[in-house]
Amino acid sequence: MGTALAVGAVAFGTSAHALEVGDTVTLPSLTLLDGKTLPASAFKGRTVIVEYWASWCPFCAQQNPHVQKLYEATRGKPIQIVTLSIDKKPQEAIDYLKTHGYTFPAGMETDAWRAVLGKRRGLPELYVIGRNGKVLRKEVGEMFGEDVAALADYAGK
Repeated sequence: MGTALAVGAVAFGTSAHALEVGDTVTLPSLTLLDGKTLPASAFKGRTVIVEYWASWCPFCAQQNPHVQKLYEATRGKPIQIVTLSIDKKPQEAIDYLKTHGYTFPAGMETDAWRAVLGKRRGLPELYVIGRNGKVLRKEVGEMFGEDVAALADYAGK
């Protein structure tokens, strides 16, 4: 029998190590799709929510409106949202964000981020990383709106 994946996930191979709850990480800086840089220092002392997505992913299309609401609701709180597109071309991700009016911080997945977060298990994939760099939560597959909204409770943890 095969391993069951979460409903609402686009599955990927799982040969490399994937980041898990309890692991500790140091997040690198990220060049955002708007050309600005989110420095590694932006993550210090803050809870960080990282979401992997793609413009072609139907489950991401369902989850991203909730991520946008969370981003708006947590501005000014000790929480940093950062999203990573795995689209082949940055312009695909830029067009997607513009079409949907998303303003959450978004960049392309890089080798540095891949080295820290490890192998993805599906899309969307979301991590909550505490102020001390410890992974507090990992979700593979689409989350319900109320569950995304509840991620605000991790602020400052």
